[in-house]
Amino acid sequence: MLLFVCNKSFVRSKTMSAVVRVARNKLLLYRSLHYVQGQEPEPKVREYFYYIDHQGMLFLDDARMKNFTSCFKDKSFLRFFFRRLRLNGTGRYTEFPYLSVCGKERNFVRCDDYPVVYTHVIRKNGEYLLAHNHADDLLTVEFRPDKLLMLPTTGRVYHPAPPEVGSVGLIRSKLAVEFSSHFEFGDRPGDPPTHFNFDGHRYLLEGQWYKEVMDRKSG
Repeated sequence: MLLFVCNKSFVRSKTMSAVVRVARNKLLLYRSLHYVQGQEPEPKVREYFYYIDHQGMLFLDDARMKNFTSCFKDKSFLRFFFRRLRLNGTGRYTEFPYLSVCGKERNFVRCDDYPVVYTHVIRKNGEYLLAHNHADDLLTVEFRPDKLLMLPTTGRVYHPAPPEVGSVGLIRSKLAVEFSSHFEFGDRPGDPPTHFNFDGHRYLLEGQWYKEVMDRKSG
């Protein structure tokens, strides 16, 4: 096996091409959507529409500028919103695959890739956790280094997420670049990583979980 000191250029180039492709598709989708923020399809029920980018930031879907200044930042609100996030099984607005129901509000959500985006690793009570969607320790899952998976076609890195949101979470590009120096790759160019070195341990990467999720989706 070959241990690459850093594979940052691969991750960055693949990630940027994926971002451009998704942005183009997003523009086409946006032009075909018809909704009004706060619309009332039935008495006392209001509907809102949100978007999550590949950095894990949450925006109103129709915000013209989507950057740090326009995203939602209140950590308590983010915890409240994401803890109620589920797959959208209403049959309404299928272009928004996810739904966060908050009282009488239906919050339809679409995203660049997956709604759960892991931003950094934290250690709490002797345990390593992955924090997601910019709520720090208010939104976390157990960090399973052996479950990290990189797709060679895009360079994006994934980790399991709660089943309520589809079981797959995206590793934020900045964190993926940090992780890249800990991956071990095979001899052939383009092969995905086989091992991950973390906290003094060498983990054999196991991607079966991702295949099973994809099989369930296609089945």
